[in-house]
Amino acid sequence: MPVSPHTPSTQISLLSLLKEHFGFTAFRPLQEAIIRDVLAGRDVLALLPTGGGKSLCFQLPALARPGVTIVVSPLIALMKDQVDGLRANGIAATFLNSSLTVEESQTRLRGLRAGHYRLLYMAPERLMLPGYLSLLKNFQVNLLAIDEAHCISEWGHDFRPEYRRLMELREQVPSLPIIALTATATERVQTDIVTLLRLRDPACYVASFNRPNLTYQVQAKDNPFGQVLAFLRTHPKDSGILYCQSRKTTEMLANRLQTRGIKAVPYHAGLTGEERTRHQERFLRDEIQVICATIAFGMGINKPNVRFVIHYDVPKNLESYYQETGRAGRDGLTSECLLLFSPGDTAKQQRFIEEKPHPHDQQIARRQLQDMVQYAECTTCRRRALLRYFGEEMDAESCEGCDNCLTPRETFDGQETARTLLTTVEDIRGTSGFFVGLNHLIGVLIGANTEKIRRWGHDELTIYGTGKAYSRPAWASIARELLHLGYLRQTEAPFAVIEITDQGREFLREPQPLRLTQPMSASAQTFSNAQDLAYDESLFNRLRHLRKALADERDVPAYVIFSDVALRQMARDFPKDAQEFLRISGVGNRKLEEFGPIFLKTIAEHLMHYPPLIIPPKVPPSPPPVSSQQRRLGETVHETLELYRLGHTVEEIARQRGLVSSTIYGHLAQAIQVGEPVDVERLWTAQQQSEMEAAFHKTGFGNLTGAKELLGDNYEFGHLRLFRAIMCKD
Repeated sequence: MPVSPHTPSTQISLLSLLKEHFGFTAFRPLQEAIIRDVLAGRDVLALLPTGGGKSLCFQLPALARPGVTIVVSPLIALMKDQVDGLRANGIAATFLNSSLTVEESQTRLRGLRAGHYRLLYMAPERLMLPGYLSLLKNFQVNLLAIDEAHCISEWGHDFRPEYRRLMELREQVPSLPIIALTATATERVQTDIVTLLRLRDPACYVASFNRPNLTYQVQAKDNPFGQVLAFLRTHPKDSGILYCQSRKTTEMLANRLQTRGIKAVPYHAGLTGEERTRHQERFLRDEIQVICATIAFGMGINKPNVRFVIHYDVPKNLESYYQETGRAGRDGLTSECLLLFSPGDTAKQQRFIEEKPHPHDQQIARRQLQDMVQYAECTTCRRRALLRYFGEEMDAESCEGCDNCLTPRETFDGQETARTLLTTVEDIRGTSGFFVGLNHLIGVLIGANTEKIRRWGHDELTIYGTGKAYSRPAWASIARELLHLGYLRQTEAPFAVIEITDQGREFLREPQPLRLTQPMSASAQTFSNAQDLAYDESLFNRLRHLRKALADERDVPAYVIFSDVALRQMARDFPKDAQEFLRISGVGNRKLEEFGPIFLKTIAEHLMHYPPLIIPPKVPPSPPPVSSQQRRLGETVHETLELYRLGHTVEEIARQRGLVSSTIYGHLAQAIQVGEPVDVERLWTAQQQSEMEAAFHKTGFGNLTGAKELLGDNYEFGHLRLFRAIMCKD
């Protein structure tokens, strides 16, 4: 039977356990509250972004009290990955799955009976076998953790029918507390998780979906292999994932990249299990730079130093896109997400949708694909669009980390262009009595000579061929923007046609000024890594080679030894003894004992030949000069500034304007950046200013999250953003 949640073990200092076993000195957002609810025996739903520390929410409670925690995990690779990491930290964990022989499984079951393990990982289908259900009843099980819980919902991006059987567990062991965890779930999916797992009055924690270290970029798909190759040439030492729609494409890309000297392998369901395992292991161990994969690869991949994710083809929905891009930058360092977008890829996805046997499933898939296309084509902040999809609003005016915010596309006077397209829609309707699809509509505009155009007499319209100044892709881009703006609408498939709206007809009656956006570029942009740690690169490379050798000896991925973040901290702080080494992120007692001496020796040898570099705080590069027009503040910022100058506090302004405090801080930061005088001395003391300056000196001025973690709860992100604006202004 499960142990009582009200045991003295819950009084153990969670922070001391965190440092001793995992090497961290502070919890990430929501972790501590989740862990305390788990230890109190309450059901919990935890929605934390990839890299947000979900696993710790059940791993730490497993160490805080007697008994075993059972973790339901969907993939064998994920189980092995997490167990390897736990063992490296001196934590007794194991897994039971189909990769083991009967003898190996029996040995591990005997170990469970003897109380040798604190965590047991299992696949859902195995746990639900009658013989294994007895584990829950006969062993001292204290918690059931269901990872990747979105798999239980048909509205989730990776629905797995075997997860549905987990609802039986509540009946089998009604007193056992459950924690359900996922990185990606809309409100609908969250409701499904709570309902289908029969969670009782669960504590629901939903962290921000924002991954500030990820940058988002969409390129028009034109010569896609050349675009990929150009991107990889700018990341010669980084590893990443290249997602493709088909198995054939993964094979083709991997082969072509190999001929260009880039270490790449394919990964898809058509390979043998042995081949998939070998390719994945080589990628995890940094022996392969790029893995070209279908969506068969990735869920649960725990490689923290994936520096980029490229989507060669458009994903089928935004949940998949978020989940797949989330495999980049799990260590918190800047990482890039590039999507190559072509309307032709959307047509392929439509064909897959039509092959689904049930109309209900088709309806869900079409709606999800439409949301994905709107994201790819949006002209506003991509991060804002992504967060809004998951029900979260972004406070800042600009995310400073997507192509649309960093280099907004130019606009042009689109009044006449829009009038031409809308007139064509109306003329076709007036002549034929019906609306047509987008391809046919564009064909009429550019004067295409097709059988349908001739049969329906659309080549005799006065508008026929008047749009030859634009290419077919350009007209498609214009039409989709008019759809987004509400001048047109598209009906549901299978007969998706373009119709004019009342707003569009009003525009034809009384044309108004209209700015349209230039089509997206097919060239890549380079994003700044200003938020990353500054460090001695020569020492970092030396430590990385040492880490690889130690990992190979132990037959584990390199990050199991230390993360890139830990190595960069070593190459920045140059620890000289065990006490200083313990201050490195991720160094607990076990890793200090096992790896401390050899890493300290390597650092000391490096410093004998090369004096320690003076690492300055990394300040974001100065922005390019801006025009007086650009330097003007919007009305909303001016209103905040005036209220602040009248003596109102940030909190008072927020209440008066119906905004949150972080937005007000953002307004003040914008004012400072354009040279407006802002009295900030009333916001913090001299001591606080010194502490913020010291924190940014350590983390770099771009790393707000790192500075916040160093300073703790006494400082808001708004304070730090404002202080950074002062320190970095021209």
